[in-house]
Amino acid sequence: MRKKSEFTILERAMQTVVGFDKVYHKMKQQTILGGRSQSTLENYLRRIALVCLEFNRLPEDISEEEINEYLTGLSQMPKSPSRSSFKHAVYGLRYYFRHIGQNKRAIGLPSLRKEIKLPVIFNRSELRQLFNAPTLLKHRIVLTLIYSAGLRSQEAINLKLSDIDFERKTIHIRQSKYKKDRIVPLSDYIAKGLGKYITAEHPHIWLFNGKEPDGRYSVKGLSWIIRESLKKTDISKDVSLHSLRHSYATHLLEDGVNIVTIKELLGHAHITTTMIYLHVAQFTPGAAHSPLDTLYPQK
Repeated sequence: MRKKSEFTILERAMQTVVGFDKVYHKMKQQTILGGRSQSTLENYLRRIALVCLEFNRLPEDISEEEINEYLTGLSQMPKSPSRSSFKHAVYGLRYYFRHIGQNKRAIGLPSLRKEIKLPVIFNRSELRQLFNAPTLLKHRIVLTLIYSAGLRSQEAINLKLSDIDFERKTIHIRQSKYKKDRIVPLSDYIAKGLGKYITAEHPHIWLFNGKEPDGRYSVKGLSWIIRESLKKTDISKDVSLHSLRHSYATHLLEDGVNIVTIKELLGHAHITTTMIYLHVAQFTPGAAHSPLDTLYPQK
């Protein structure tokens, strides 16, 4: 029998807060039927569970004053993760109140000022250092592949062997964010590495097998790989696995690839999302001149 401390936040809430188990199953069911992101729902539910555990009640039974006091406490904590906790608590409660039809309470929650931060990217020297750091071939390949194709972590673990077309040199990314498929180029360099990896590891169905119930690798596993790899380098930047995707987009832009093409390669829904990389990419400036000088061909 497990100790109380070994239960997850969601399990504790389902066991101790009356009615939370029904809320959890209903919201999960609606998310699946609506085709929304399950990972986003799980994040929201964890925040809702924390609120429920704090007051031992469902959110609709907690007064506005109590919720505001709870959120104020989160927002005033000095460490930066608290800002994330505050933000996700607001998002989670807003999602919950709308789910139960209490739109006024959802609107009444604090508004969040959107912080615009430029993505942190690896330079090319840092990438070579990072890809050389892991001891295991599998770990080197997965990091290199994520950068080479600009993959999200979920996209990397969802790749199947059949999604890699070595002859046509493409990677088929299926039903990713926004429920969209897309096809991206397969780098010649990573194709050779994948060939060696497949020969050595003999993956089955999934390109990267792991300990998940369905045989896939886990996102936590990917995060562990990059954390351990960074320890073996002298890279001091505040980078993460997603920084590889940011670096992919920025380096393509610097290599002269059209931003609309990059938008499609990344699977962005809106070009405004992709345009953030214009503020990060470094371009070699041309000499100042009048456009009239290039309007007519030189004799």
